[in-house]
Amino acid sequence: MDKIKGIYAASMSVFNSDLSLNIEKTVSHAEKIIDQGCHGVAIFGSTGQAQLISISEKISLLNQLSTSKYKDKYLIGTGLNSLNETINLMNIASSLNFNDFLIMPPAYYKYGDKEVVVFYSRLVEAMPSARIILYNFEKLCGYKFSIECVEDLVKKFPKQIVGVKDSSYNLYEHIKIDNFSVLPGSESKLLKGLELGCAGIITATCNVTAGLSRKVYNDFIEKKEQSTNELLCNVRNTFEKFNLISGLHSFMSDEDEIYKNVLPPVSLLGEKDKLQLIEELNKLNFTLGSLKAE
Repeated sequence: MDKIKGIYAASMSVFNSDLSLNIEKTVSHAEKIIDQGCHGVAIFGSTGQAQLISISEKISLLNQLSTSKYKDKYLIGTGLNSLNETINLMNIASSLNFNDFLIMPPAYYKYGDKEVVVFYSRLVEAMPSARIILYNFEKLCGYKFSIECVEDLVKKFPKQIVGVKDSSYNLYEHIKIDNFSVLPGSESKLLKGLELGCAGIITATCNVTAGLSRKVYNDFIEKKEQSTNELLCNVRNTFEKFNLISGLHSFMSDEDEIYKNVLPPVSLLGEKDKLQLIEELNKLNFTLGSLKAE
């Protein structure tokens, strides 16, 4: 199978005013950012508020995604605290011919590498046809993958454990495994990561930086001079001054007010912070008008 590589957004979810998931607009948002430059998107990631969305709504979205024109470009986030619910959601996705999954270890309880190997081993045993990207994000789940743990999982399951999204940034500079995709979680790590042999990125802000990120990626692949990376990093660093989910929804709400709807306890930026975000992005000549399909 092809190695997972390129520019991926952790796609935003779109909600109605009653906080139900707007299936059609969530799918159209994902398709739009692929049109703007992403090679694909991760559905039900942290940016998509996945841990706050009901299982029934996730199943409804998966059914709609299966009819998308970009069906083959989706990574499905199925990481839940319940092992059985994770397997059930993987099975449903698999029945719709989705086979690539982004899975974070369970949150809340404290554990180490040994327990993580057992967790993913159970997933692989239940779903041997799945391709799994490990999700390394200590800030959210409380566990940080070690290099040794990743290597152990790949050694045990070379056909199933095919990559890692590194949002803790302790792996991407060091892991060197053949036919294994290392994908940092920030645009500011894109160029350095590519130079070190990484496969690309999966990031929150690719919801708005798809075109810039794709340009940096393409220029690297084509061995062209890098003319866009500084702007890309500056845009990412500007969003990072705020909560990323709040900042993205606040920014996008100027295009469509439906983006103002977020699931508690997530919130929009306060008016002062939103003005600061917009002003700083304007200084970079980065506006909603910048988000055009290539």
